[in-house]
Amino acid sequence: MSSDITVLYFARLREAVGTSEELMPLPHGVSTAGDLLRHLADTDEQKKFAFEGLDIKIAVNQEQATPDTAIAAGDEIALFPPVTGG
Repeated sequence: MSSDITVLYFARLREAVGTSEELMPLPHGVSTAGDLLRHLADTDEQKKFAFEGLDIKIAVNQEQATPDTAIAAGDEIALFPPVTGG
């Protein structure tokens, strides 16, 4: 099993961060999806700006998740901007 996680960015998040996918080691001290969002925003100014003020939707291993959902090495974490419609 890989010690890395895969982070996927969709829609305007993908455009704002400049990539659709990144593979990275699970950061030390990060154990939930919310921890990961905070870590990404705290360590990357572009991501901080992209996430700011958004209620980002999360999926872990293709299942809807919350910020409290546990994550582990080998997981796929997908991040979506809020859906708008009319």
